[in-house]
Amino acid sequence: MKRVSMLGCGIDICSFDEAVVFAKKNRGQVVTINPEMIDCAIKNIHFLNIIKNAELVIPDGVGIQIGLKILGYKTVRIPGIEFARRMLSEFSNEPVALIGAKPDVIEKTVQNLKKDIPILNIVYSHDGYFNDENEILTDVVSKNPKLVLVALGSPKQEEFIFKLKQMLPGALMIGVGGSFDVWSGNIKRAPVLYQKLGLEWLYRTVKEPERFRRIFPSLPLFILKVLKEKWCYVINQ
Repeated sequence: MKRVSMLGCGIDICSFDEAVVFAKKNRGQVVTINPEMIDCAIKNIHFLNIIKNAELVIPDGVGIQIGLKILGYKTVRIPGIEFARRMLSEFSNEPVALIGAKPDVIEKTVQNLKKDIPILNIVYSHDGYFNDENEILTDVVSKNPKLVLVALGSPKQEEFIFKLKQMLPGALMIGVGGSFDVWSGNIKRAPVLYQKLGLEWLYRTVKEPERFRRIFPSLPLFILKVLKEKWCYVINQ
């Protein structure tokens, strides 16, 4: 697995299938990184260290793919929702834990996933609205899952996984953002054409205009930061 640096964050260059094989073999923490997470890591050293110590960091957002191309690295985008869904199939015979989202969303997610994968062994599930994090961590460990999907939003989900990883070695853990909202049926995923073109962010912004303020100007500024990094590298050669 080739890990390259972009704005101080390591990102693994790999195909979708290579990421699946690596994750199954090595377990640990998987970070599905996007530009917003890198911006957060630049300001938050603790979050940056979590990313650096993750066993696998896959390029989720299209902005990451563009940034890597600017730096001279050709790679495919690996949507976190698709990667997590594939791992559910890969771990269907092993115990699985799901944590995050609203109570009705997590409940519907569990129901839908069990219909979709009848042999899926979900040994633990809990919504993301809890006050005692240590209690949840202890409860998860007691169930000894081999796959843990956490949907608490970033960086909270990565921080939660980082703590859990120390307590539950040998498990694969993935931060899945809003995946439960899609799997529950509460939010419709972008049409396939948008997915193939890497424009899911545009589709969701049209459907959820409040996201516009979050994406702009952050995405263009992110690209400018990468261009600056590339320019500084060229000058120093």
